[in-house]
Amino acid sequence: MLRFLVLTSLAAVVLAELQPQPRYLEDSLERVVGGEVARPNSWPWQISLQYRSGSKYYHTCGGTLIERGWVMTAAHCVDSNRMWRVVMGEHDLYSNSGREQIMDVIQVFIHPGWDSSNVGNGWDIALLRISSDATLNSYVQLGSLPPSGQILPHNNLCYVTGWGRTSTGGNLSAQLKQAYLPVVDYKTCSSSSWWGSTIKTTMVCGGGGAEAGCNGDSGGPLNCLVNGKYYVHGIASFVSGYGCNTPKKPTVFTRVSAYIEWMDSIMA
Repeated sequence: MLRFLVLTSLAAVVLAELQPQPRYLEDSLERVVGGEVARPNSWPWQISLQYRSGSKYYHTCGGTLIERGWVMTAAHCVDSNRMWRVVMGEHDLYSNSGREQIMDVIQVFIHPGWDSSNVGNGWDIALLRISSDATLNSYVQLGSLPPSGQILPHNNLCYVTGWGRTSTGGNLSAQLKQAYLPVVDYKTCSSSSWWGSTIKTTMVCGGGGAEAGCNGDSGGPLNCLVNGKYYVHGIASFVSGYGCNTPKKPTVFTRVSAYIEWMDSIMA
């Protein structure tokens, strides 16, 4: 039987269509699969979302700084009652470069449509209000969001970014990585030999081959080149329960352009 897994709890959810079950991208060992270590601070809107356990904080998800006081991430990253912080200007999780800015999360806004029991329903988006406005500089910048409703064409150049393993079962990378994940259009990604009806129009697919997002990358950006500039078109949401880089099961992202009006209403 085909399945797809949700990525926070790793609980199995079987769809009526028996599609491969998606799993969240933050809890298991693998993260960006394939790809390469990014040049330090070359994606200056990427943040590390961390939770407190005991006296320490641990990376669990990615996210995007979209306003000086606001971060965009996946709903499944923050739908548990934890103490969160955001680290901006980060590159190596285990080394302090002096470029980092660390802020507490003071409010979490999860989209009201989010259902933690089934990531395949979509609505996997949240906004975080941080304790102080970020100081913008060479290492910390705002991610650019697309116009409301914009849909990118098949094979549009995009990169997923995040911290983690280079391969399933491989060693963790402390440094931010990037992997080339061209857009797979809705018609292809929702076809029966790909993700099928699991994919909604409010999602965007990327990759489908040797490189992929994976557990630990949830909430992080899909950075897509449009007219010579990178825009954050996706929020990393789920992958196949059969493996992060399963052929014809691309990494699935929340499509940011479907939620511009909701985000504007929250931040207003």
